[in-house]
Amino acid sequence: MSIITNNVYAIIDRIEKARKGGVEIIAATKTRSIAEILDIIQNTPVSAAGENRVQEFISKYDERAQWDFIGQLQTNKVKYIIDKVRLIHSVDRLSLLETIDKEAAKSNKVQDILLETNTGREASKGGLYLEDVAAFAEKAVAFPNVRLLGLMAVAPINCQENQAQRYFDRAYAEYAALKARYPQVKYLSMGMSNDYLRAVESGANLVRLGRAIFGERK
Repeated sequence: MSIITNNVYAIIDRIEKARKGGVEIIAATKTRSIAEILDIIQNTPVSAAGENRVQEFISKYDERAQWDFIGQLQTNKVKYIIDKVRLIHSVDRLSLLETIDKEAAKSNKVQDILLETNTGREASKGGLYLEDVAAFAEKAVAFPNVRLLGLMAVAPINCQENQAQRYFDRAYAEYAALKARYPQVKYLSMGMSNDYLRAVESGANLVRLGRAIFGERK
């Protein structure tokens, strides 16, 4: 069993102690090799590999892995990933919704998406403010080739772990309201290597982990 595989099972154990069952792990695979990615996809319960950049995603795409797109997505790059990804975590504007719907129709698929939120209202980040999620979701569900499955949230930059939970709790409240309105909603993607246990305690059921799985880059 590799070090990476051991790390995954240690993470699963920690998550189980924080909350029993129902949490999927996405491996954040930025800068990681396809050999590392296939190791965890084939040998652990990790749900998918999550990529941040389209160019890097294309360079190492392999059908043996399931892929999510978790980074900021430009409309002109949608066509390169639409037939290859399970879930797009980072939808935050109407032009992107329109493009995903159009490109998904060309591929004869319904693309599953999450709405990205900006929980800390940070000017340097994309994402919807929480108070705008409901209105934007109403637009999203009108597109025939898009399926809204939930929200993605990130704690503010430089936020201490013990401060992150209040932002996660706010995101969970919005997720719960969304789920009550749209029965297909099932994912709350939040929590990274430094705060995933806090996120799980607040109701996250998808966590996006890089360093916790792969270790620090040497």
